[in-house]
Amino acid sequence: MPHIHELYDFVVSVFIVHQERRGAERRALLVYHKKYREWLPIGGHIELDEDPEQALYREIEEESGLRVKILAETPPVRHKGVKPIPTPSFVDVHEIDRAHKHIAFIYCGTARTPAVRLHEREHAEYRWFNRKELADPKWGLTPSIRFYCLEAMKKAAGHGR
Repeated sequence: MPHIHELYDFVVSVFIVHQERRGAERRALLVYHKKYREWLPIGGHIELDEDPEQALYREIEEESGLRVKILAETPPVRHKGVKPIPTPSFVDVHEIDRAHKHIAFIYCGTARTPAVRLHEREHAEYRWFNRKELADPKWGLTPSIRFYCLEAMKKAAGHGR
């Protein structure tokens, strides 16, 4: 999708973790992005007609086809004119190029199955990374991607997933 704003765009991303069975090693999903030529989480722009939660679930469906449980608190406030949305695990600003940045709402989630339906227009491949692979320089993962993957694994462990 083209950029919505000139300097900053709002985006969502989700670091999805899967554990094949109880006691098995947890793995984090990353997709190889054709345009950026790097391993990234599922995610994308928040469209002008949607809120972060809507964008989150749309991106998950479009890019993976997975059913994902988001590991986040949603404020218990409900009344007319207010829609609480899940609180992101992290928020960051990252540079796309010198003239453009993304403000990212970063979520963690779990998937019951590893069967990804790849969005082939955007992604060349997907991989479920274990801890050892996350640390391996051959994958070229940025420190922030490694950090968020490991944090998602910790969060998933805390939720019994």
